[in-house]
Amino acid sequence: MTNQASLMREALAEAAKGRGLTAPNPAVGAVVVKDGNIVGRGFHAKAGAPHAEPMAIADAGAATAGADLYVTLEPCCTHGRTPPCTEAIQSAGIRRVFVGCTDPNPAHAGRAYAILRGAGIDVIEDVLREECADMIRGFAHAQTTGLPYLTLKLGTSLDGRIADAAGASQWITGPECREGVQELRRQVDAILVGSETLRQDNPSLMPRPPQGRAPWRIVPDRLGRLPLDLKVFTDEFSARTLCVLGPEASDARRQALEALGVSWMDGATEAGHLDWPSILTALCQRGVQHILCEGGGVLAAALLRQNLVREIFWGQAPILLGQGGRPAVAGDWSLAKAPEFQRKSLEVLGRDLWMRFTP
Repeated sequence: MTNQASLMREALAEAAKGRGLTAPNPAVGAVVVKDGNIVGRGFHAKAGAPHAEPMAIADAGAATAGADLYVTLEPCCTHGRTPPCTEAIQSAGIRRVFVGCTDPNPAHAGRAYAILRGAGIDVIEDVLREECADMIRGFAHAQTTGLPYLTLKLGTSLDGRIADAAGASQWITGPECREGVQELRRQVDAILVGSETLRQDNPSLMPRPPQGRAPWRIVPDRLGRLPLDLKVFTDEFSARTLCVLGPEASDARRQALEALGVSWMDGATEAGHLDWPSILTALCQRGVQHILCEGGGVLAAALLRQNLVREIFWGQAPILLGQGGRPAVAGDWSLAKAPEFQRKSLEVLGRDLWMRFTP
């Protein structure tokens, strides 16, 4: 199993090359192994492009005959924008297929295994299953719930503040922690931020360096009153900004956004607030499967209150800002009803803690 795990980690490293580029498809990696050596590598680069398996098979060439294939996700078995990977595997003469995790789509789950075994190819399932499932957590959540997987990022002081009493927030966490945020930005399909944070910080929200990534920027503006000179409306990525407007927003605002090259969508409201479950459903239908929310406190509280947050990445700096500082989550719960999370990982990045939590 040790060798299987190390080879699947090579396939995972390939999959990571496509993370943030493949929506609405998952990021998948594959390696072809012959006599214990990797002879072919491949990953899925974007929707419509060849999948990881045929890329790795092509890279291996004639060496595929009698070889093993390691792939992070169950191969596809249906015709879409590309032919079924099960056909490519059979044609290449692969003798064994090691799979990380099963297709989360209930209509497809396990079908490739039956096809390959029926063709006399051995299939070994669940090699590094948890790691491989984590690679496609956005895709899997969208497939099974119809909602994007929502990651909440918090960068706070020890006492949970995202800004001091005057509103200053740059920078609470150190450069190492901020690089962790850039890596998150490169992994997701869209970045969501509250209107007050946009006014206060005027961020671009694009990953630095982008490494080919240009996630959507989701901008909630129920009343249609955000300044139109913000970076998200005026920089070179304005076509990657999607403004969510409430029914109160004027037609003139919609026309002004279009003139800037900015997309917009109508967002339903509930009791005078944007209805996030319905908005997230609409975004998922547009192919947005993984969203990174970067605050602020009011938006974070609204998403947590509606049980929409699937994980939290929390950068915590060893400073105190006190009662006047702005809280990371501008809500309150009784102890009995407080949202509860479990810590999945903890790293020390420079002077800060970088933690991951899931419900």
